[in-house]
Amino acid sequence: MALTLPEAAKLSTADLQRGVIETFVQESSILDRLPMLTIQGNSYAYNEESTLPGVAFRSVNEAYAESTGTVNQKSETLVILGGDADVDKFIVQTRGNLNDQRAIQTRMKVKAAAYRFQEAFFNGDVATDPKGFDGLRKRLTGAQVISAGKDGAPIVGAGAADSHAFFDLLDQLVAQVPGLTGSNGALYANRAVIAKVRSAARRIGGFEMVKEALTGKMVATYNGIPLLDPGQTAAGADILPQTETQGTATDASSIYAVRFGQAEDDRAVTGLTNGGVQAYDLGELESKPAFRTRVEFYCGLAVFGGKGAARLNGVLAK
Repeated sequence: MALTLPEAAKLSTADLQRGVIETFVQESSILDRLPMLTIQGNSYAYNEESTLPGVAFRSVNEAYAESTGTVNQKSETLVILGGDADVDKFIVQTRGNLNDQRAIQTRMKVKAAAYRFQEAFFNGDVATDPKGFDGLRKRLTGAQVISAGKDGAPIVGAGAADSHAFFDLLDQLVAQVPGLTGSNGALYANRAVIAKVRSAARRIGGFEMVKEALTGKMVATYNGIPLLDPGQTAAGADILPQTETQGTATDASSIYAVRFGQAEDDRAVTGLTNGGVQAYDLGELESKPAFRTRVEFYCGLAVFGGKGAARLNGVLAK
């Protein structure tokens, strides 16, 4: 079974590793709830149903027409995410009376890694970054991508008619991810989009703030499903930007509906790992007078069944 990072932090007996995992959880609206399926080796192979075998009613003494189903063989590969944080011995000695300088640098390194994972979760593309993994934007195709109209759809717009039209699209998005509920998934959007959803929902209902049992965080919800902002990259760019083009609109954005699963049979979005989040205090380096901390995460992503997530594009935060 898969284990979420909050649960992994509880089980960790190493202070450094537990602190690193907790920082991942605090900084990421994805890693705080994404189940991580532990696999052996550096890849995970599985079969995905393609066509089901035929069945039929038959008469007495009549034979069945034999048929078998077909499957597509697929695999997901782990990638390596992490980095080193070096702090000069002089800084540790002379500035350590104010703050733990190594702890500060380690926390910053972990924050950067969390932001990088979140960016790849949605926008990853091995065609441009072969060392990473493909994100949901590239993986979702066909019926799992819903268009908000020729020139996009405003959330508040000119009145109730526009808001109702938008929430019809949002309901369609949720329906495209079978089994999605507030306990096993979330809706991800730009913070400006979420603000407009809250504004529109206050007028016609369906919005509330709740404290999640899973993470202990206060989050906005739509019909019980968390509305979360994946935030920004380490460079300060929105992971889900308002720069998409939809017809005449050049300020559109996307909303993703994601259902998380713990195993292949859940047919949902599942993280993959071998060893989980690793943190090492490598001590003083021989090459220079500095202490080094290394953070590594052997990770991957799988969308089992193809319907674990969906995307609504052309959303206008207006």
